[in-house]
Amino acid sequence: MKKYLWTFLFIPHLLLAQRINRQALVERHSVMTTKMDTLASVSVGNGSFAFTVDATGLQTFPTYYAQGVPLGTQSEWGWHSFPNPENYKLEESLKPYPQQGRQVTYAVQKGSTAREKAAIDFVRQNPHRLQLGNLGLVLLKKDGKEAQPSDLTHIRQELNMWTGAITSHFELEGSPIEVITYGHQSKDAVATQIKSPLLTQKRLKVRLRFPYPTNQFVDAGAYYEQTNKHTSRIVSQSGTTAQIEHKLDKDQYFVNLGWNGKATIQAAQPHEFLISSTEPTLTLSALFTPQNAQVPTFNETRSSSINGWKNFWISGAAIDFSETADPRAKELERRIILSQYLTKINCTQAMPPQETGLTYNSWYGKPHLEMHWWHGVHFALWGRPELMEKSLNWYRKTVDKAKAIAVRQGYKGVRWQKMTDQEGNETPSSVGSFLIWQQPHFIYLAELCYRDKKNPAVLKNYSDLVEATADFMASYATLEGNRYVLGKGLIPAQECFHPDKTFNPTFELTYWRWALETAQQWRERQKLGRKKEWDDVLQKLSPLPQKDGVYLATESAPDSYTNPNWMIDHPAVLGALGVMPQQAGTDSTVMHQTLNLIWEKWNWGHTWGWDFPMTAMTATRLYQPEKAIDALLMPVQKNTYLPNGHNFQDGRLRIYLPGNGGLLAAAALLCAGFDGNTKENPGLPKHWKVKWEGLRKMP
Repeated sequence: MKKYLWTFLFIPHLLLAQRINRQALVERHSVMTTKMDTLASVSVGNGSFAFTVDATGLQTFPTYYAQGVPLGTQSEWGWHSFPNPENYKLEESLKPYPQQGRQVTYAVQKGSTAREKAAIDFVRQNPHRLQLGNLGLVLLKKDGKEAQPSDLTHIRQELNMWTGAITSHFELEGSPIEVITYGHQSKDAVATQIKSPLLTQKRLKVRLRFPYPTNQFVDAGAYYEQTNKHTSRIVSQSGTTAQIEHKLDKDQYFVNLGWNGKATIQAAQPHEFLISSTEPTLTLSALFTPQNAQVPTFNETRSSSINGWKNFWISGAAIDFSETADPRAKELERRIILSQYLTKINCTQAMPPQETGLTYNSWYGKPHLEMHWWHGVHFALWGRPELMEKSLNWYRKTVDKAKAIAVRQGYKGVRWQKMTDQEGNETPSSVGSFLIWQQPHFIYLAELCYRDKKNPAVLKNYSDLVEATADFMASYATLEGNRYVLGKGLIPAQECFHPDKTFNPTFELTYWRWALETAQQWRERQKLGRKKEWDDVLQKLSPLPQKDGVYLATESAPDSYTNPNWMIDHPAVLGALGVMPQQAGTDSTVMHQTLNLIWEKWNWGHTWGWDFPMTAMTATRLYQPEKAIDALLMPVQKNTYLPNGHNFQDGRLRIYLPGNGGLLAAAALLCAGFDGNTKENPGLPKHWKVKWEGLRKMP
């Protein structure tokens, strides 16, 4: 009897889980490319490793793509530092600023001597994430010259996100070439199968070459100068394998190659190796590794990719807009599917990702912790909290560095870094060092982990870090008269304000209240008493600043909406009821009027990709679904989603993953709503027909 009862209970759940045809949902948004488009490169990867290719299916033209979406090969372990014979130190960037009636030191970009300026530049630039190598084709024309992008014809490339396969077809002077590429889902490996008569004619070879890192803000991984500053060599080879060693200063790693059939490898120019085949089909695998390891075969990598991506797509949540007639729904669905793929391969490593993920370096490859919310929250809301949680252990690994910042500045607890690296080192910045809104993120992320299953083990695992995070927040607030104030000495999320003059930004005040109260709830869940000092701050925290019926960006800027210099960058004030839930002291009527004012007057061309999802979140919590959709699809350059799904910003940031992550968080809110929500699909117009499953409510 129990057996049949279990079956009866299970079947409805199974039917519910299958009501969306997930394979059809994903595959109708396969990325198709029919030309050499430098903004349409596509990637394979697993979250810890990514490999980005051009229209040939490999990294054949990295220089040509350098100003588009570059052809990166990056791993979470791949970091490098230039030599430091001058012994430059972070301490050379520290400058005192008056705060709370005392001098507080911040790491800034304001060197007063040549030595200080050089030290600041060095610490900002090092360490930097490495481009591990270019694996591409050498294509020779009949006259013996190497083919250029314009020589390729009949291009047809497809990225199938259901299997992770990139299939590329093209021709050179009438000869066909077919390349299929897969990324391994648990190893830093890529595998490819190449079919072409040009292989037997010695007019098609595979080339592995190693670029040298630059000290530039953006590193496209296509710098081939300075050949004498690094070394590469064939360490060993057999009939079907070879191991290549690459050394840069104190860093070393290997590329292990494996192939089928009759092929050979030889060193060509410095840092360049060629694989040649005498057969019309060549299968080749490449494993990038800091230690010697066996390279998986093409079949193993293909199987890993097919199974891994199927498991990803059938897990967690799904949203299907196919029955909605509104043409905006199809584009929104495309962005949602592609953003899931891109954030999975770029943002699920064991540390917070950089803003351009594992595709190419921005800010020298360093992550920004205030973006961790935008990179990671959506995984929990889409029923995949384990992917978000992978990066939370980094906070424990680097907690001593965060504690040292708090101690140096005279605060309790830990002050989480803003711009940092794999070891949690602080980076000098005249803006970032004064930001505070990254501080509550850890509490928000940990709370989402707990909400998933209400598991007491989560409380035990993270409670000390939640406590230390809140201790800093309470000690950071200054008691002035009968109220606690945030600042002066800060820059809010809207980064156009000066730290010496700024205090009580609306979004940060709201986030401070929410995080301190949540930290108290963590104590109560563990049968611990509430902390008196936290409650004191909560009870006396400054009210949200407003004027003429709207919320100000910050109390120190009463002319927030009349000064054009302050109508740019992030409209972060909207996050006070968008990113944040309704709570004591937040008036939905005032926020409604604030949203309307910002909608009409804001300089939307001077924003960032996550501002549009944030605006949609605010509209959703105010039950304005049409405005929520309009925000997500606002026709502004920085809200552009390229054919490959990347959120384009400008010539410097051709991809911007916080926009993709923010879109997914907003999409979950549109459908599943939020704590206390009383309406079905609160962020969707009534005439839209949607099927969704597996989404979690936002706090």
